[in-house]
Amino acid sequence: MNEILKQARRIVVKVGSSLVTNEGKGVDAEAIGTWCRQMAALAADGREVIMVSSGAIAEGMKRLGWATRPKEIHELQAAAAVGQMGLAQMYESKLREHGMGSAQVLLTHADLADRERYLNARSTLLTLLSHKVVPVINENDTVVTDEIKFGDNDTLGALVANLVEADALVILTDQKGLYSADPRKDPAARFIDVCTAGDPALEQMAGGAGSRVGTGGMITKVLAAKRAARSGASTVIAWGREPDVLVRLSQGEAIGSLFVAATAKLAARKQWMADHLQLRGAVVIDDGAVGKLRDEGKSLLPIGMVEVIGEFHRGDVIAVQDQRGRDIARGLANYASSEARLLTRKPSSEIEAILGFANEQEMIHRDNLVLADRSAE
Repeated sequence: MNEILKQARRIVVKVGSSLVTNEGKGVDAEAIGTWCRQMAALAADGREVIMVSSGAIAEGMKRLGWATRPKEIHELQAAAAVGQMGLAQMYESKLREHGMGSAQVLLTHADLADRERYLNARSTLLTLLSHKVVPVINENDTVVTDEIKFGDNDTLGALVANLVEADALVILTDQKGLYSADPRKDPAARFIDVCTAGDPALEQMAGGAGSRVGTGGMITKVLAAKRAARSGASTVIAWGREPDVLVRLSQGEAIGSLFVAATAKLAARKQWMADHLQLRGAVVIDDGAVGKLRDEGKSLLPIGMVEVIGEFHRGDVIAVQDQRGRDIARGLANYASSEARLLTRKPSSEIEAILGFANEQEMIHRDNLVLADRSAE
C-alpha cells in the first residue's frame, strides 16, 4: 500500500516522448485520452493535477517528415513550434471531453532561475489550479538555447514539483521502474519497489538514455526524484501504459518504484527559509501583527507594517521584526522594498490603487513564512 500517493493532494504527472507519441509516430490520441480521463477522476476526488508533457519535438518531426531527431538547435526549435500546436490541441480536446479546462504553459530554465519570474510562474499555476484548470507544461523549446534549456522533461517535472510544492511527482515512462541493474543484460537484476530519494546508490543503478525519440533515461528520472525530494515531494516512476495507473496510485496501490522524500513538504520549505543566511532586508511590524502571526497563524498584511529596512526585491527572503528589534519570523516578500514602503499601514484593499497593480493581498503569505521561535508554530 502506497500511503504517500493515497494522501497526496497536489500531484505533478510527467509523461515522456515515447509514450505521448507512440515511439515517434505522432501524438497518440488514445494514450493522451487515457491519462486525461484519469486526471479528471483525480480532480473529481479533490486532487490537483499538473501535467508535464514531452512530445512537441517528436510530433513536429512527424509533421515535418523528419525520421531522426535533429541536432541543430534551430531545427529542434522549428520542430517544437510545429509540434506544440498538435500537442496542446490534443490535451485540450481530451480534457474537455471530461469537463476539464486546460492551459498550455511553456517554461525555460531562466523562468525558474529568476526569483520574480519564478513567483509569477508559481502564482499563475496556482491560479489555474484554483479554477479547476489542468496546466499542461512543456519546455519552451522554440526559444530555448543550450545555456537555458532544462535538457529533459524529467528535470522540468521535478522543478515544477518544487515550484508548486507538490506532494508527489509521478514520472510515467516506457519502463516498469528502477532495477538494480539493466534487466535486459543482467538476469539477476532486482526491481526496486521502495527507496529513499537521493540515495547515491540509486544513481549507480540507473543506466543511460534508451529511447531514440526522447533525451532522457533512467538516470534523469532518478536525479529528478532527488531534486523533487528537496521540497518534500516523493516520486513514483511507473510504466505509462499500466491500466489506470494514476487512479490506482491515488488509491494507494503499489505500482512502479517509489522514491520517498526524506523530509516532509512543509518542513523542507520552512527549513530552507530558516537556514537562509543572506537576508536583503526586513519589515518591522506592530504588536497586533505579531500576535496574528504567532498566535493565529495568519499571513503578514501591509497594514501591520510600521517600517521597511533595507532594499529587497519581490521573492527575496526578508526578516520580520517587532518594534523592539527582535526577529519574529522570516519569509518571502510579495513586494519589493520600494513598494512595501508605500504600502506600510495601508489596508490590502488599497494595494492596487497605490501601486497600480496587486500581486497578492499579503506582504508575506503564511505558506511562505516561518516563525523565528519554532516552538511557537
